[in-house]
Amino acid sequence: MGRDGGRRCRNNRRAMVLRRTALSLAAALLAGAASAPAMAQQLDHQQIAAEHFGNDAPWYRDRIPFFESADPRLDAVYYYRWSIFRAHQRDLGEQGYITTEFADDVSWQREPYASLNDATGFHIAEGRWLNDRRFTHDYINFMYHGGNNRHFTDYMADSVWGRYLVDGDGMAVRRHLPVMRYNYGLWEDHYDWSKRLYYIEPLLDATEYTVSSIDASGGEDGFRGGDSFRPSINSYMVANARAISRIADMAGDEALSAQFAERADQLQQRMIADLWNPALGHFTDRYKVDNEHVDYWDFIRARELAGYLPWTFDLAPDDAKHASAWSHLLDPASLKGDAGMRTVEKPYEYYRKQYRYLGDAPECQWNGPIWPYQTTQVLTGMANLLDHYDHTGPITRSEYMRLLREYADLHYQGDLLDLEEDYHPETGKPIVGLDRSHHYFHSGFIDLILTGLVGIRPRADDMLEINPLLPDAGDAQALAWFRVEDVPYHGRRIAVAWDADGSHYGKGRGLSIEVDGQEVARRGTLGRLTVPVTRAGAAPIRRDINRAVQLVRGDFPMASASSSTDTEALHDAIDGRTWFYPELPNGWDSAPSTGEQWYAVDFGKSVRVDRAELAFFDDGATFAAPSAVAIEYWQDGSWHPLARGAAVPNGITDLQWSSREVTRLRAVMKPTGGRAIRLAEFKALTSEQAKQ
Repeated sequence: MGRDGGRRCRNNRRAMVLRRTALSLAAALLAGAASAPAMAQQLDHQQIAAEHFGNDAPWYRDRIPFFESADPRLDAVYYYRWSIFRAHQRDLGEQGYITTEFADDVSWQREPYASLNDATGFHIAEGRWLNDRRFTHDYINFMYHGGNNRHFTDYMADSVWGRYLVDGDGMAVRRHLPVMRYNYGLWEDHYDWSKRLYYIEPLLDATEYTVSSIDASGGEDGFRGGDSFRPSINSYMVANARAISRIADMAGDEALSAQFAERADQLQQRMIADLWNPALGHFTDRYKVDNEHVDYWDFIRARELAGYLPWTFDLAPDDAKHASAWSHLLDPASLKGDAGMRTVEKPYEYYRKQYRYLGDAPECQWNGPIWPYQTTQVLTGMANLLDHYDHTGPITRSEYMRLLREYADLHYQGDLLDLEEDYHPETGKPIVGLDRSHHYFHSGFIDLILTGLVGIRPRADDMLEINPLLPDAGDAQALAWFRVEDVPYHGRRIAVAWDADGSHYGKGRGLSIEVDGQEVARRGTLGRLTVPVTRAGAAPIRRDINRAVQLVRGDFPMASASSSTDTEALHDAIDGRTWFYPELPNGWDSAPSTGEQWYAVDFGKSVRVDRAELAFFDDGATFAAPSAVAIEYWQDGSWHPLARGAAVPNGITDLQWSSREVTRLRAVMKPTGGRAIRLAEFKALTSEQAKQ
């Protein structure tokens, strides 16, 4: 069965009894909800946002679900991951927002947008939990309107289905069905009709220097080559086919639904039969390439984390034989490193041999390092295993929480939160450490917290199912309490809380669910709760249009400035990206000065705007937000005032005026104490209603 967020149909009598009990309780509670007083939020959203995001807190306050637990490091990483999401939203102007993998430009991105399709699944899985749906909405529209160039493998149709399971917006998912179907067909260029399986070069699977590519080179390289039938691409294609089948069913196209359901079933059967390696007790690659080093259809000779992807997408058989593969993840002689999951097991001949460098710095390889990318996929598979498989092998809830905490620790560089590309499996220190690697977004964490630790299992029907993957009290990995609020689900706002003895929140012991402020279910112990939720209409998506985005350098809009007129620096302040990370310089820097500085944008035509957003970086040393800022417009050969105000350091300075047509705008700034000004982003905005 494909990933549907709900339980599989299994002969589990005890679970069915618990479910019926929960349904009865929920029905009674919901019947009286109209007369019950609304429960106040127990978490102080304003204080939490200020603590984690400083002056940028307003961006988060009404958008994100707020979470706290008895583990402050998990909490800190949860909020840090929202800052990663925020930093990777690139405003394309009229095309809306997309999510980037690298905060700044890399040579292999899709120009001029800076998009890459390989991380799309993580981006959508994280973004589906925002109460402001515009970011994921725009991103999906972009990717299905020409943005997905198949540079890498992806499971985007499955991810879009996963978003529907949270927001319940059927129209938003059905509109992309024709393109989903078309994109799926394009992958026949990587289909072997004799084996009825998909194959891929590891580099185009976003995993260069894997066992198949290294061994196909005779151990000499591994960046290119090594085409193989991989558990990854075949899992992705099963998941995508299953998603297309379900969306077609929603659209009333029974023939298309049946066609893709059959494709999914047949491919799943072939993957299970042919990619299970009995000698290694693991799903592994088989070679498509045939050369002097490797033979077509032979298995690769070592286990990789990619072998767990059938569980990530709910495709693995539920039996003891296949569940035994999870023992390798816990074996220090195999895939278990001291600091995290090795991408290939330690006995492999070329384990962690470094082939590729950028100057003297090691480049990306998948022959042993920890990658947050696959760590996320494995933890997702583990959560599926624990939630609704009868055969879990050696995996327990305690192991899940241990590995989740181990993953959280990788986000720390000393006391600083900074997620990078890959890590040494024994020390947990970054391996790549390149400038591009800071605050890298090719993984997930928010979704792991909400679907795993908290246990929200999104479903297509009008039910809310909660099953926290916490061990019982007394276990070293247990949590005494947690609470999450303002979680969007089917047009409602839900909260989930766990209080082992009732002392932390003072509302009684156990696990509880609230829907739109009303408690609808409670149980005294950890376990599954399932309640009906009446679906509400999806809220309309409102967005402002940024007129000051320069996608192509040299095109309008064009910037000029009073100082530091380097073309790249001028571009960086109108490139649609906003963040305040000191490790990643971003924007236009003025010269240090006590005199007035300005930054101007020429739109090359008349545009209607009604506000500006200015993002000023302040490090307390070299750069300071200006002491005052004003917006002026150009008319009849001179500048005229529009708005003025106090600048916000490391946050958004929002200046508004009555809507008007302009051809040029500029920000006039008074420096603070002679320090330079860094304008991370200049936006000139028109308030509009997004098309649904």
